[in-house]
Amino acid sequence: MSGAPRLRLMNVTDSEARPVLGPAGNKAGSLSARKPASKPSKKVEKSSVEVTVVEEKKALPSSTVNSLSPKTHSLSVPSVLHRHERLLHSSLSLNASCSSDASTDSFQSRASTGRLSRCGSLGSRRKPYASKPKSVVSDDSLDLSSNSSHHKKRCAWVTPNTDPSYAAFHDEEWGVPVHDDKKLFELLVLSGSLSELTWSAILSKRHIFREVFMDFDPVAVSKLNEKKLIAHGSMASSLLSELKLRAIVENARQVSKVIDEFGSFDQYIWSFVNHKPIVSRFRYPRQVPVKTPKADVISKDLVRRGFRSVGPTVIYSFMQVAGITNDHLSSCFRFQECITATEAKEENVTKDTTEKKETVNVINTELSVAIDELSFSSE
Repeated sequence: MSGAPRLRLMNVTDSEARPVLGPAGNKAGSLSARKPASKPSKKVEKSSVEVTVVEEKKALPSSTVNSLSPKTHSLSVPSVLHRHERLLHSSLSLNASCSSDASTDSFQSRASTGRLSRCGSLGSRRKPYASKPKSVVSDDSLDLSSNSSHHKKRCAWVTPNTDPSYAAFHDEEWGVPVHDDKKLFELLVLSGSLSELTWSAILSKRHIFREVFMDFDPVAVSKLNEKKLIAHGSMASSLLSELKLRAIVENARQVSKVIDEFGSFDQYIWSFVNHKPIVSRFRYPRQVPVKTPKADVISKDLVRRGFRSVGPTVIYSFMQVAGITNDHLSSCFRFQECITATEAKEENVTKDTTEKKETVNVINTELSVAIDELSFSSE
């Protein structure tokens, strides 16, 4: 009698162990199959539960095992599962609490849970948000300082990326009326060099130009030896081509002749505009021409006198830089300054002329008085 229950008990355990480990069709298998088993982690948990159930069965005495029926044994398995699930949830909650405590202790030892990472990200976001007003204030102060240093509006072709030497040339020389013969000859030479160099390159080598061409004294340049000037390896050959160098020497000779004829090169060149600069009042860079009819007239007269490399484009560039024409845009701060400088120059000229007339009148009156006295004494 003792052998039959043991065989029955083994059959019951085998039939109940099968549906838990694999798919089967009895009641115990259907209860276990109802729970989702998609994730491999749950399968591992169920297998561990089954092992504990089998160990508990082995630990029970044979009398208690024999007294158990299949129904009661099948109902004990879900209870054990629920118990282990509760234990797992409690362990997870303990881990979360430990990770939260660790996150508060140090910033670098944060847990990898979703909520804790969000809290950390919010905390990291709040710090730059709190420091934004400081950065805004510093940016405003920098903008104010930059605006104060660059508050002057220039012509559109002078940008923040423009070479500083050219920007200074625009602010100090370009468009200012020039009446000195040496200065006019220098600007004529530099304007003729624009066919081979840019203004930035010319201005960077301006000291070499002045050294080679004797500070642009027309008489001294006209006496230069052309062979030595254009020789290979000379300082002048590194500036311009042989054609340009020969043209500069020839133009110096012609400027000397003009000075002998008109008294000064200034008197000759300004006579084409009636000794008053042309004010263009352009608003946009596209309106500034490359040459004008007036430049064409001056160019033809210079060529007739024997000048070289003095086309209309070169002459108009010369007129712009020498202040014979004011081509600063009307929005540029130098536009009005050049006009004011011209008006001041005209006032000085008128004062000089009036003073000369007054002195001449005084001399004439004194001479007439002296003549009258001499005639009266003779009588």
